[in-house]
This record gives sequence, C-alpha cells and structure tokens, in this order.
Amino acid sequence: MGKKAPKSMKKFAASGRLKKTIESRKKHQEIKKKISGRRSGGKGNKGTKDSRPVAAKPHHGDDEEEDEEDAPPTKGKASKKGKMTVDDFLGGNFMDDSDEEVEDDEDMEDDGDSEDEEEEDFADDASFAELDELDEAGEAHMMELSKLAEKDPEFYKYLQENDKELLDFDANTGVQDDSDDEGQAAEAEEDDPMGEEAQKMPILTTAILQKWQKSLLQHRSLRALRKLLVAFRAAAYMNEDDQVLAWSIDSSSVYSKLVNTALRYTPVVLEHHAPFKTLSNGKFKPPTQTAKLKALQKLILSYFQNVVHILSQLTDNEQLQLAVTESAKIIPYIVSSRKSVKLYLKKCLELWSSAEDSIRIAAFLAIRKLASATDESTLDTVLKGTYLTLVRSSKSTSVHTLPSINLMKNSASEVFGLDPGLAYQHAFGYIRQLAIHLRNSMKVKTKEAYKQVYNWQYIHCIDFWSIVLARTCDAATEAETGKESELKPLIYPLVQVSLGAIKLIPNSRSYPFHLHIIRSLLHLTRHTHTYVPIAPYLLPILTSTLTPSSRPKSSTLKPLDLEVQIRAPQQYLKTRVYAECLIEESVFLLAEWLTSGSVHGSVAFPEIVVPVVVMLRKSIKAAKTGGSSTKDLGLVKGLLERIEESARWVEEKRKTVVLVPSKLEPVREWEERLTASLEDSPLGKYVKVQRKTRERKQKLVEKARQGEDEILED
Repeated sequence: MGKKAPKSMKKFAASGRLKKTIESRKKHQEIKKKISGRRSGGKGNKGTKDSRPVAAKPHHGDDEEEDEEDAPPTKGKASKKGKMTVDDFLGGNFMDDSDEEVEDDEDMEDDGDSEDEEEEDFADDASFAELDELDEAGEAHMMELSKLAEKDPEFYKYLQENDKELLDFDANTGVQDDSDDEGQAAEAEEDDPMGEEAQKMPILTTAILQKWQKSLLQHRSLRALRKLLVAFRAAAYMNEDDQVLAWSIDSSSVYSKLVNTALRYTPVVLEHHAPFKTLSNGKFKPPTQTAKLKALQKLILSYFQNVVHILSQLTDNEQLQLAVTESAKIIPYIVSSRKSVKLYLKKCLELWSSAEDSIRIAAFLAIRKLASATDESTLDTVLKGTYLTLVRSSKSTSVHTLPSINLMKNSASEVFGLDPGLAYQHAFGYIRQLAIHLRNSMKVKTKEAYKQVYNWQYIHCIDFWSIVLARTCDAATEAETGKESELKPLIYPLVQVSLGAIKLIPNSRSYPFHLHIIRSLLHLTRHTHTYVPIAPYLLPILTSTLTPSSRPKSSTLKPLDLEVQIRAPQQYLKTRVYAECLIEESVFLLAEWLTSGSVHGSVAFPEIVVPVVVMLRKSIKAAKTGGSSTKDLGLVKGLLERIEESARWVEEKRKTVVLVPSKLEPVREWEERLTASLEDSPLGKYVKVQRKTRERKQKLVEKARQGEDEILED
C-alpha cells in the first residue's frame, strides 16, 4: 500500500471521469512506445534505456476500481532516474478505502433522497475539520504537480493539452468545490460532452431541505450550510440558460422554502462560527480572520452575490422584504469586498427609492447597516449614493410621490448623522453646489437660468439639508451633551442660499416656491433655535394679496394644493381661490415663526414683533377699502390680536426679574424658562389650534383623494 491519497484525488475518482482518463493516458502511452521504438531502430540498443515500461492492457469492466487494480505500479530504469511514469502516477493508491464513498456518490446521482441517508455517516461537528483537511490536501497536490513538471516535462505537457483542469486545481476552491454529492451530476454532464457519463440532475425535495434544516439547527453544521447554499445558487439562477446548476427545482413550494431557509439560517450559522462585535457607538467590527472564516470567505461572497441576483427576481413583497432584512445580517462578513458592497448598495438604493414603504424601510435599514461599518470609505460611498439617489428620485413631485420623497429625506438624514465629521465634507460640497446654481441664475437672468433654481430638485435639496442640520444641530441635544455639532457652521450658508433663492423671482406666480423654502427654514430654526429673519419674506405675500391692484376674480377652480406646486398655474392668477390659499398659508407660517424658540423665547420678543404689527395693521386698513373678503381679513385680524397679547404676556414676565445687559447668564436662564412655557402663551395656544385644524383638513383631503375613482351607484 502506498501513501493514502488526498481528498481531492478521491473526488476525482468519484466523479466518474477516472475510466476515461485511464484509457486516454494508456493510448498516449502506446503512441509514445511506438515513437520510442522507431528511435531505437535508428540508434541501436541505446534507445532501450529511454523506453518506459508498458502499461497493462486496459480493462473495460463496469467498476472503476478494477481499472486501477489492473494497472499495477512497475519500476523501470526511468523511475530509477527520478522520473514518474504513467503507471506510477495512476498507481498512487488514491482509491484506497474509497470504494464505499464512490458507491454512495453513484447512488446519490441516481436518487437525490439517498444523499440524505449518506449524510448521516458524517458527524456534523467534524464538518469544518474536513474543510481544513481539504485545504492541506490541496496544497500537497499542488506541490506534487509542480514537481511533476520538473521530473517529467513531456508528460506534464500532455496533461496541459488533455487534462488542464487537473493542473488548474486551486486549493482555495475547496470550500465550494468539496466532494458534496449534490454537484457531481452536473459536473459529470459538463465534463463529458459526448454524453457517455451524463447523468440526470437531482431534484430537490422537501425531505432534503428538512434534513439540512435539522443539521443547521441542532449542530450549526457547515457542511449542511454548504449544501444549502449550493442549492440556493440553483434557485437564484434557475432561469439562466448559461448556468450549470447542481439541483433541479420543479416545485414552487420547494423553491420558496429553499429561499426562506437559506436567508434565515445562513446568518445564524455564520454568527455561531464567526461572531462579530458591535461597538458602543452603534458601529460594528468585522469578525476576526480565523481559519474558519478564511475557508468560508469565498462561499459567503458567492452566497451574497446570489442574494443580490435574486433580489431582482423576487416578486412577492413579503419574500423580498425578508431577503433584504436577512441579507443585511451578512454585511459584517462581506464589508471587506468592495465589489460586493457596491453591488448590494446599488440594489438597496434602488429598492429604497422605488419599492413599497415596508420594503423601503427594510432597504434603508440595510443601507444604514452598511454605513455603520468602521471603514470610512464604505460610509463615504453610502453617503454619496444616498444623496444622489434622493436627488434623482425628487425630479418630479406629485400628490402620490411626495410621501415617499419625504420618507427618503427623513431616513437619509439619519445616515448623515452617523458621522458628522465625514458628513460635513459632503454637506459643504453639495450646499456649495446649490450656491453656484443660484449665482449663475442671478448673473444670467434668463428663463433657462432660472430653471436651475426653480425646480423640485432644488427645493428638496434645501429641505433635505435643513432636516440634516436640524437633526444634528438640535439645541436640546447639544444642551444635554454639552458639545456643539461639527455641522453647525453650515447653517449660515444654507440660510443665505435659501433667502437668495426667494429673492430671485419675487412675482406672485412664484409664491408657492417661496413658501416651500420658508417651511424648510422654519424647520431649521425651530430645532436649532437659530434666528432667521423670515417675516420680511412672508409679509410681502400677505400685503400684496390683501391689497391687490385689481379686484380678485371669482372662479370655480378647486383650491390649489401649495405643497405640490412650485409655480401657480396661469388660470389661478388674480383669482379669489388663489388669494385665499396664499393668505391662509402665510398666516399659519408667520404664526409658526413667531412661536419658535428663537423669536418668542427671546427676551426681546415685544420689540421684535413691532414691525410685524405695524405692517399687518396697514394691510388690514387698506384691505377694507380694497374689497378683500371677510374670511381673509378675519384670519389676519386673529393673528394680529394673538401677537399683541403674546407681547404683553412676555412684558409681564419681564417685570418680575431684573435683567442687566452686562450679565448674559441670567438672561439665558430666563429665556430657557420662557421657552419651556411657550405653549401657554396666547400665540402658542393659537398655533396649537391651527395645527389641529390643518391636520383634520389634510385627513379629509386624503380620504377624498383615495375615493376619487369610486363609482357612485343609485
């Protein structure tokens, strides 16, 4: 008995290709014998020294093992010189103790269920030990092949021409190309184009899946996981014509169960064998590169690419959501592969921008998991991809797309808050880009130049950065942590760009655009307590609408939804419907600004509102003679009364304390107490009622919109 052959040799013998290889090599040996005989005829007896021993006559029996026994190893003069003969190579005893394994493999190819019976012969705990042995065997096999090139270059050249796969053997592929039973039928069919050894592809059944599930749950078997992922690849590429698959799936229930099993069980098994750490700041640290993880790395990457591929094929929303959710748990194991990260991020961004809300949220959580990696380059890619996807998705806005765009803006702002230092670089560059567009529009002053600013993408970009700065620079959060956000210096340039965009076109048709920008600035000032002079941009809308140059025209047009308009349609201009919408919205936004902490919570609130009160009084007086509606005047009068009452309320509170300009600390403490009690002020109560009224109105409009296509029956 010679040295026991490595496992890769056993796999080669069990694949059904041994018989054909033996015959072809013996035919080659006969040709070499004839050539050497001709040479010996011309050179005399010297040619006999270089002749090789003749191989035994091929035996054409049914059992492959008998072929090997009929070719006993012989020792000739050439072997004494250190060269390996064909018989020495084939007589390496690599079929020792493998008869039973070959029989099991052949039974598996005939019937897929017998594979599960054979599986119980192997201990699940020893599954990874087999992977280690395979790696060592592969390295030994590569060493033998490299020595063969030196000892017998002529035979090595023959192998290059006729059996290149043997020379291209890669030890690292042992994890995926192990001697698992399920892949042998497909390999035999692929490597035997004449059809001599072709066998039918095994069919995956529920019993086989249950067997794998049992091994995964009870023992966390890596061997069962490997089998499961090979079958999962067959499910992912079952509709591809150019793919060689190991399993045939002819049932939709088996397909669904296989996909669910692979998605749910793979993270559990991987975390058991190679756990990763979650840091205190919410980020994760990839698992340590152990021998186990190194051996499984290619298998994990292959599985992850199959998941990305199957995400484009799944049509069931629940299964698609499951695929996105479970695949996010594998991110710590593939974050080192830039290619896999980019492919997965691209697919998640696609789902985040176009799928249903539940799938959008699942896709965002996966994106956030990618952004939680300790690698800054991954976070940089996520931030850039997230913002560009948001910009592309907000190109057109309607009643139906606005909720999804708002969802994207709110979720993307959370990603930018993970690392304010890195987010600053992106925010600075993109806000600067908005400023460049505005500058170009102000210089050129053409219709095409104005379109660079007066579009939905520009509005959503300003609103998005307002949300990001409001979240990261929140005054309450900074007070708790005692640390100022790194993004706070960007508030000033964003406000300047926003106010400049409002000034660009001051006509009445552009008022909806102005109101959009003002809403974004209100959100920013409400959270950061930064004073932004919004009143000078709201009062012109109120005054021009209350005192128009001509009497408003009556119209049967429905009220204009200002949330989904950036320019008023031509037919709405100078109509009473449009005027009522503008006054109602302007009064509410002005009240919101006056109740913000930076305005109403200031010790100088009675003095701040003096210009506002003066302008409103003049507008009301002029509106009485201009023929404005009673409803519009009532709204403005109600706001004016609340402002004056709140000014007196703050003055009463100022009388109880002594505030000295040279001592600012007591002033800040008094303003903090005042801000905490703003809801009890007359203006605060007024705004609270207005918010409830608007919410009720929006619900009624939404119900009416959903019932637009209903057919009323008599």
